[in-house]
Amino acid sequence: MNPSARLLRLLPTLTLGLVTLVTLAYFVGAHEGLYALDDYYYARYAQQLLTGSFHLGPDPLRQLHDPLHERWLIFGPVAGFYALLGINIWSTTLWPLLATLACLGLIWAAYRRRQPLVASGALVLLGLHYFSLDLSTYLYPDNVNMLACLGAALALLRGRRAAGRAAVGWGGAFAGLNLAALLCKETVVFYAPFYLTLLLLDAARGRRRFWLAAAGAGALLLGAYLAFYQWQTHDALYRLHLIEHTNEVLADGNYLAGNRAALWHRLTLAPLQVLLGTGLGLAGLLAVGAAFPLGAALAPEKATESVSDDRRFWLGLALSTLAVYWLGSTSLTSYNPISLVPRMLTPLLPPLCLVAASGLADALRSGRRLGLYAAGLVLLAALDRGSAAVLYAGGAAVLAGLSLPLLRHRMRRERPGRYAAFGVLGLAAVLALRPGYRLLKPSVSGHFPQARVIDQALQPPRRGVVFVDDYLIGNYDFYYRFRVPAGLRFRRYWARDSVQLLPGDTAWLLLNRAALRNPELTRKLLRYSPDSVLRWYPRRRLLRQDGPVELYQIQ
Repeated sequence: MNPSARLLRLLPTLTLGLVTLVTLAYFVGAHEGLYALDDYYYARYAQQLLTGSFHLGPDPLRQLHDPLHERWLIFGPVAGFYALLGINIWSTTLWPLLATLACLGLIWAAYRRRQPLVASGALVLLGLHYFSLDLSTYLYPDNVNMLACLGAALALLRGRRAAGRAAVGWGGAFAGLNLAALLCKETVVFYAPFYLTLLLLDAARGRRRFWLAAAGAGALLLGAYLAFYQWQTHDALYRLHLIEHTNEVLADGNYLAGNRAALWHRLTLAPLQVLLGTGLGLAGLLAVGAAFPLGAALAPEKATESVSDDRRFWLGLALSTLAVYWLGSTSLTSYNPISLVPRMLTPLLPPLCLVAASGLADALRSGRRLGLYAAGLVLLAALDRGSAAVLYAGGAAVLAGLSLPLLRHRMRRERPGRYAAFGVLGLAAVLALRPGYRLLKPSVSGHFPQARVIDQALQPPRRGVVFVDDYLIGNYDFYYRFRVPAGLRFRRYWARDSVQLLPGDTAWLLLNRAALRNPELTRKLLRYSPDSVLRWYPRRRLLRQDGPVELYQIQ
């Protein structure tokens, strides 16, 4: 095997190693602790599961309650990590990190031999996508759900081609992985229209073995799942009713009840703006190119029917998922469009990145369209004018460089493996800019210094009241592994005049300057600055300072 072919064969493994290192570095260096209430609730449910205090059914008042409570595959594994590693922020977020890496492993295993260039491109586009990396640091369901959805899609892709017992096995795996995705998050339904379309097509062609196996296994699993809810809540559709109840509670913020004027924008330009602003314009542009392949002669790794079928499969799934995200509703009883936040895009990422990788592979094999892609990225950079514009401009520079005659003609023909590696690793370097910049920025949460201050200075036998901000008041027990010492009470800053100290008690002020300057918190929750908080407590004495976190004793 010549060096160029050897490099191309090793490129997926090298890319996987690189992306894994970046993911681990980001996980450790950019970790911000708890992000919001959702991850705190999941962590608390995991602790309850570990200690045997988790309640399976509805609350004692028989009211519909938190839908996060029903996502067992999010906090269940975390309970296992708590048993092995103790309760801390690293064991809390290890599960989404592993799920993120497992998504990369699935792509590597599925395509590293048959389509190494596609595998490498997809690993870069998915693994270095900023929001995919960021979600690996929080106990949110999105990357875990992405793993289950990708696994189910791969089982479908393989199972439809399999024969005999293999098709039956893949059908069972497909059903099981879809149930696993449902136990993570309801966005598994993003794939439902595509699945139904393939079912109808295969039924018309007489390719039924896989689907019969999937339907049989799915009926058993779903029947058991609904029977469990019937037993626990006397309502087999309890989870569906819970989601509808949640939509009613949050109606003031949705597009029909509280934001009707913005509905037209939400259904037209807003999804495009989100895709552009999250940096997915690069993958979208390459995916458009992949929809128009350059020809079988340009694929030295054998453009077999299965290879072209893979491309159509991922393109169809990406388009169908995008349509659901764009036009779908969170409710069956009223039209309420899906929230346009980056984490809701995670079901779209694997199919989009895989079909985009096919477009990139076409361009790197042929040397064609590189200039066209570069021009498109320049246009996207001009339209965005935000942080994603740097990504688009950098990507345009890489692809424009590859289109230069010296590289495009000479290197591509003499050393195609090196030429492809330059393209893949060049885009990887560009995509790593935003995560790298995030690693250099100071913390916006101050989680780790705050944890150290609490661990060192607010432990038994100390007794008294700790005044904290309105964010920490909702999750301070996490810092005590959900077992707050009996002698310590936590109160909001504004309760300073209403708290009575008991004999022998001390009052403390815990000030986290990072949290009080976090734009995501100050927009809605924290309406005060560090200086204003200090003015409320003029008689104070600094006891301990760790970075942006200060602990005062109140006189």
